Amino acid sequence: MDAKIGNFFESVGNFFTGGDQIPWCDSDIVTGCEREVAEVGKGSSDELKKECIMRLSWALVHSRRPEDVQRGIAMLEASLGGSNSPLQMREKIYLLAVGYYRSGDYARSRQLVERCLEIEPEWRQALTLRKTIEDKITKDGVIGIGITATAVTAVGLLAGGLVAALSRKK
Repeated sequence: MDAKIGNFFESVGNFFTGGDQIPWCDSDIVTGCEREVAEVGKGSSDELKKECIMRLSWALVHSRRPEDVQRGIAMLEASLGGSNSPLQMREKIYLLAVGYYRSGDYARSRQLVERCLEIEPEWRQALTLRKTIEDKITKDGVIGIGITATAVTAVGLLAGGLVAALSRKK
């Protein structure tokens, strides 16, 4: 019973704080990946270069800095055409979905997650991201409704106050 209560309070806390299960990446990891890409560019195999670029893309779309996320999205979109295997395509599409989620484009993120799930229907990471996106959309909708209701209430109170004030003057 205590575990259920703990889970309830954790879910309520996540609702208000925007918590999700997608990991974040620190800027020092991004810097390390950038250094790795620069070093591997000198006479290394194409396969090693692609692996380093994928690690950098992962770090960028998981970064807390919006400009890093945008850079990661651009890198992944540019590399989509060069994916030979369905596994590589799935990974890139998933990382793009994470990037769009982090940048607030939930509709695009959801489209990309659905493409991942077409390739691999039981992929747990993609299923988790889809649920995270849906939860975020629901939360934003609830908050939007709350803001709208508050604004309507405020306008109603203001109008009621004006009517009361005008009726007193008569």
